[in-house]
Amino acid sequence: MNPTLSAQKTTETKTAEAETAVPATTEPAETPARPGELPDAAEARLRELARSLSLEQQIKLLTGADVWSTHALPEIGLKRIVLSDGPAGIRGEDFDERHDSVSLPSSSALSATWSVDIARRYGQVLGQEARRKGVHAVLGPTINLHRSPLGGRHFECMSEDPRLTATLAAGYVSGVQSMGVGATPKHYLANEAETERFTSDSVVDERPLRELYLAAFEDAITEARAWLVMSSYNAINGTTASENTLLETPLSSEWGFDGVVVSDWTGVRSVEAANAHQDLEMPGPVGHWGAKLLAAVEDGRVSGEEILEKITRILRLAARVGSLEGFEPAVTDFPGALDGAQVAREVAVRGAVLIRNEGGLLPLDAAALGSVAVIGHNAEEARTQGGGSATVMPKYTVSPLEGLRTALPDGVTVTFSRGAKVAEGLQPFPRKSLHNPVSGVPGMRVTFLDAEGKEISGEDRLASHLIWFGVGIPEGTAAIRMQTEWTAERAGIHHLGVGTVGQIRLAIDGTDVFNSELEDDTNVLGAALFDPPQTIHSVETAAGKRVAIEALYQLPEQQEIPLTAILLGEETVVADPQAEIRAAVEAARTADVAIVVVGTNAAIESEGFDRKDLDLPGHQNELVEAVAAVNPRTVVVVNSGSPVLMPWLDRVGAVLLGWFGGQEFGAAVADILLGTEEPGGRLPTTWPAALEDVPVLSTTPVDGKVVYSEGLHVGYRAWLRQQTAGGAAPLLPFGFGLGYTTFELEGAHAPESVPAGKDVVVHVPVRNTGTRTGREVVQVYIARENSAVERPARWLAGFAGTHLAAGGTDSVQVRIPARAFGHYDGGWQVERGSFRLLVGRHAADDFQELEIEVR
Repeated sequence: MNPTLSAQKTTETKTAEAETAVPATTEPAETPARPGELPDAAEARLRELARSLSLEQQIKLLTGADVWSTHALPEIGLKRIVLSDGPAGIRGEDFDERHDSVSLPSSSALSATWSVDIARRYGQVLGQEARRKGVHAVLGPTINLHRSPLGGRHFECMSEDPRLTATLAAGYVSGVQSMGVGATPKHYLANEAETERFTSDSVVDERPLRELYLAAFEDAITEARAWLVMSSYNAINGTTASENTLLETPLSSEWGFDGVVVSDWTGVRSVEAANAHQDLEMPGPVGHWGAKLLAAVEDGRVSGEEILEKITRILRLAARVGSLEGFEPAVTDFPGALDGAQVAREVAVRGAVLIRNEGGLLPLDAAALGSVAVIGHNAEEARTQGGGSATVMPKYTVSPLEGLRTALPDGVTVTFSRGAKVAEGLQPFPRKSLHNPVSGVPGMRVTFLDAEGKEISGEDRLASHLIWFGVGIPEGTAAIRMQTEWTAERAGIHHLGVGTVGQIRLAIDGTDVFNSELEDDTNVLGAALFDPPQTIHSVETAAGKRVAIEALYQLPEQQEIPLTAILLGEETVVADPQAEIRAAVEAARTADVAIVVVGTNAAIESEGFDRKDLDLPGHQNELVEAVAAVNPRTVVVVNSGSPVLMPWLDRVGAVLLGWFGGQEFGAAVADILLGTEEPGGRLPTTWPAALEDVPVLSTTPVDGKVVYSEGLHVGYRAWLRQQTAGGAAPLLPFGFGLGYTTFELEGAHAPESVPAGKDVVVHVPVRNTGTRTGREVVQVYIARENSAVERPARWLAGFAGTHLAAGGTDSVQVRIPARAFGHYDGGWQVERGSFRLLVGRHAADDFQELEIEVR
């Protein structure tokens, strides 16, 4: 057996905590009214209100008023509805760093908690943040599946499994909406890749479409009753999502969705979308509807009743979120306030996955440490969130280096070595290094100028990466001037520059170094925002000397979407990569422990493009190998949003997967490594040993189509099928994770038979056989041999977690939804007969097996 997969023991005891994390069932909630459901009388008044509007007023409401909000209609008491990007923080209507947001760990980290309780609190923080920022609808959760590890946006999605995804998505949605804010599951549907994302066609057979990709969305609609759904850019089986019949069936008809289907931004392509259940076109005020849709209704191509239904849905949403006078909001009794930073830290801890711990190296005994070598670019400049629309502006972030320095006793010597460059291109200047030459405060002066160069207005900004998306630039602005003084921390040659799309002039210490146009040849929105074309220039300066930097940007005369992004910063240039590795090795050689933080960068994992491979960028693998060769007590922390290759895994002492861990990432890493907290995570996605081993890789359309030829066999299901045929096994199985104690799953039991259509509860006695408090996640899979229909080797049916003190016991109940036994063939069918329930800790465990007859 791979030594990585064996449990580890430690010697600390804590108080046990209770945990309840069971999947939502497929049975209707036993409550008098569904969450957000309006009384019949209110529904009737909504429809009367919709019919009272003129056709022109109705059409106006179906396209956004601007980038982030809908139209108000004061004559009927309708206020605007503000939408904001999630899914791991609420940005609000701008990208202004002065309007800071709580930055939670990425969705892959949330999914690694395998805890619906955590997902609900995560959602409540988002709802709380939304209310603070005047936002009525959160554009999240992102619940597309991890179909291929090359998917560039998988950090923003949850997992490779529809049951795990659906359960946690429902918890997230219920948490958001408990705060009176709408949640928006996205992107509906089959949107598992970023390559050619606006035009690609996902070709998926009916069974996998129903059993995998629709199933991932279902609980968020049928159980948590989401108030919105976002349609995706791509087509599904030849029809673009905003025009697809899937918006009607199953979403509206079978699942009873009565909320608003909002387009992804620019996702409506024609008036044909109005004949589907697409309700709201974003952004506005100009789109594909407007006057064209009005004409289509008047000449009979779109029915007036379709328009009335859309208006009713929008008014219903307005009523639910408190934007329609005369209607009581859906929620008036809110949960108690949550500490967003504390929840961010908790999720980072609970989602971190310990995958190796040879000899019980972790947790470290801080009292026994004299020196710690912290190594890695991401140790100092960690990626706490993914790129693209998921980006928010936190007030602060805690790096692993900072977290360890804070947590370790004063007598411990902590050294830092970069070791290997990770971040590519310009990175924003540290805020503490900037001085505003106009106002005399930290930061930059930004001035908006008219066509004659006269000042319209100015503002003091804190950061050197500025984004204006729809709001923030005064009317009449022709140019934007940015002025700051940057202080170098060290003497030598520095590489300073600016990144943007368009005409820019850059001056350093009063001398123009660039005055031309920077062109974007990617046509990728995320790249223009977060990785724009750049011009970089060498400057030699003494340590502590201020360098004057000024940039003048000319706004283009016309923009389809009002978007401007300007980045001032410094590029890390390494003249001798081997010298950096040697310095890290020397620091590690004499240290009591070496902690190496490796990870990805914004050029690898972001919205807008897929990954080319699974390699850590730069010389990071070489760095880990070299450090481990001189210090057997080497701990590696992996700071990526989705799988990376780890060729050094068996040669280091311990490995912790930290994902994109949010603003408290470094504090959570210190908590885990020093044993203050237990690493609670389990893998939400299978991790491969080599790229060529991965059974499902395609993310690039061929002739415009991404064909889901693997059918039902995605993630661990595909790996199991591959192994059965004699192919490669993964490095780490789905559901796997270690802790600091050991557990025994004692004799599980369940009914011997059950009627078709009825849920099953599996009872699993669990004992903590170690010496300190820990967490276990019981997972139940189903298998069916000699089936009359094609099936995976096994599939996750339910899970539940427990926290137990040393010696503690618990009877864990895992609810298996009746649907888990079904398959789709023109409708949901149940093949009666014998199924096996497999009870264990991960998808490749030595399971306890129970037979159950479905009759």
